[in-house]
Amino acid sequence: MLTVDFRRLPLRQGDLVLDAGCGEGRHVFECFRHECAILGMDLSHHSLLKARYVLGQMRLRKEARGRVLLLRGDALRFPFADGIFDKIICAEVIEHVADDRLGIAELARILKVGGKIAVTVPTMITEYVYDKLSPEYFRTPGGHIRKVIPRALAQSMEENGLSIYAVGFAHAFHSPYWLLRCIFGLHDEKAVIPLGYRRFLHLSLFSRPLRISEKICNYFFPKSIILYAQKQKKVQNSEF
Repeated sequence: MLTVDFRRLPLRQGDLVLDAGCGEGRHVFECFRHECAILGMDLSHHSLLKARYVLGQMRLRKEARGRVLLLRGDALRFPFADGIFDKIICAEVIEHVADDRLGIAELARILKVGGKIAVTVPTMITEYVYDKLSPEYFRTPGGHIRKVIPRALAQSMEENGLSIYAVGFAHAFHSPYWLLRCIFGLHDEKAVIPLGYRRFLHLSLFSRPLRISEKICNYFFPKSIILYAQKQKKVQNSEF
């Protein structure tokens, strides 16, 4: 279940790619299928263990074409030199951090001039609805701590030399799922209706007609918005 569209963030042979806040590795897996080097960073040791297991299975099935390294660490405090990554993915991370401007500045710092980045966050409409339905939505440890305004995020990216060239939307079928979770209790993992809908989500991953339907629904009630940008050269002040 990818949030980033790799037709808009194309991977080239030899690319060095960072997945900042890779979670259980969904975007890492896709990068691993290409002839590039991918570094996945996340704070969750448990998530990285899951990702490592899947990567091992991919190697056994000979699906791997690239190289991969998983690293535990703060996904927005990078021990890297300036301008080393060709591509960066930052999917559903910004809503978990207090200072998004610092995070975007760090991402821009380590991206090469001409390199491309995809930053994804939840849509304002869905976050507003979930907040109204459940007072626990923004108070759950490890969960979202604030609403991200896409226009403000885009402005922050532009201020750091990241020129936005495309905007996408994703995961419309997940919007009703989290609505149901908020209604029936975020911490009730056995609620019948959310569980039933979750089975539908699983089915949609393997059904071409459902995937096409979700792409259409993404125009009406997406769960995520994706900003694609390219790092521009810094403009030098001319002296006369």
